[in-house]
Amino acid sequence: MRINTQFPVAIHILAVVGLAPLLYIEKPTSAAIALSVNTNPVVIRRINALLKTAGLINVRAGVGGVELLKSPEDISLRVIFDAVQSDEASSIFDLHHKVNPKCKIGSVINLALAAPLHSVQLEMELALEKYTLFDIMKDIATRNGMEL
Repeated sequence: MRINTQFPVAIHILAVVGLAPLLYIEKPTSAAIALSVNTNPVVIRRINALLKTAGLINVRAGVGGVELLKSPEDISLRVIFDAVQSDEASSIFDLHHKVNPKCKIGSVINLALAAPLHSVQLEMELALEKYTLFDIMKDIATRNGMEL
C-alpha cells in the first residue's frame, strides 16, 4: 500500500498542536512535537510544510511554534490525508508493474484491478470525511482523563 506513515504522523502533529493548551503549552515547537511522535524534528518540519501548504497550520520559526489555522471540528481526516498525499501517489494501491506481458492473466491483471481498487479508494476517502481532528482529540483527551 502507498499510504505511508505521513498520514498518521500528520494527525499526531495536529492532535499535539490542538491539545497543547491542555498540557499548558501555548504553541508547541517542532522539537516538542517530535518528542511525542518519537522522531527527528526534521521529519516533523517536513510534514508541517505540507500541512502549512494545505492551510491547516501556521509555523513560526524558532520559539514561535505551531498553531492551527482552522477549528479542529472543521478539519476532516480526508483534508489531512489529501495534504500529505503526494501527486505521484494518487492511488493508495501499488500495482505490480513487472507482470509477464505474454501471459493471458499478467497482461491484463492491472486493467482488471483498476475499477475495484479505485472504488475502494473512493469509499475510504468518503469515510475519512466523516471523522474530524476534533474526534481524534476528544478520544485522546478521554483516554487521558482530560476534558476538552
